[in-house]
Amino acid sequence: MPIAAPPLYPARGRGFVPIRPSDESGGGAVSGGRGQASRGGPEGGARPRVGLFGGSFDPVHEGHLHAARTARDAFGLERVVFVPAARPPHKPGRALAPAHHRLAMLELALATEASFTVDPLELSRPGPSFTIDTVSEFETRAGGPAAVELFLILGSDNLAGLGSWLAVGELLARVRPVVVGRGADAATLLENLREELGAAAVARLEDGLLDLPPVDAAATDLRERLARGEDPGAPLAPTVLEYARAHDLYTGAR
Repeated sequence: MPIAAPPLYPARGRGFVPIRPSDESGGGAVSGGRGQASRGGPEGGARPRVGLFGGSFDPVHEGHLHAARTARDAFGLERVVFVPAARPPHKPGRALAPAHHRLAMLELALATEASFTVDPLELSRPGPSFTIDTVSEFETRAGGPAAVELFLILGSDNLAGLGSWLAVGELLARVRPVVVGRGADAATLLENLREELGAAAVARLEDGLLDLPPVDAAATDLRERLARGEDPGAPLAPTVLEYARAHDLYTGAR
């Protein structure tokens, strides 16, 4: 069974800690089989657990933060790195807000989350952003695959096209995938991937399935509300809303 999610709007943390995957682990580890997680104290020689959360973040909203908090708490992640994409290969036809603005909004949204940070590595990489390349970069920074345990945070909306991702088999073998979304919907999508990805890859995805309640925070809807001059409400942090309006980012629907 998927792991149940915590309440949607918990109190925010304090402080902002830059993330470096090679840092020593300061948090507890998670152990357990499919569909369960239990906290434990740090163990000698244990690798730090780092979550990678990629996306266009156009704009970043509470749905993204809630997914990251859920993954962090369920799997004992020391930290979660938000990795904004320069050119997502699965969204070739949509114009994104300029990268520096999306990066700035992420920094504002994460400023009070002590275990969250943002890394712009994909924004400086030419061409489309491929997750397998990002994983390789983080492993290299950490001192090799044996020095860090990477968890790849995915929305259930990523599952439909997952089979077309570059080197997806290798990717799923090198990271621990975490799939956040409605359990029944995600389970159906995973079953549809069984023939394409194989039973072992699907089992690995199922191990990281988190049941996340639906959040009224779709980025497309938020952009449209902003374009109409409407208040998007709680899903958008006040600092992010102020920044988006100050820079006229969504005055026309994208």
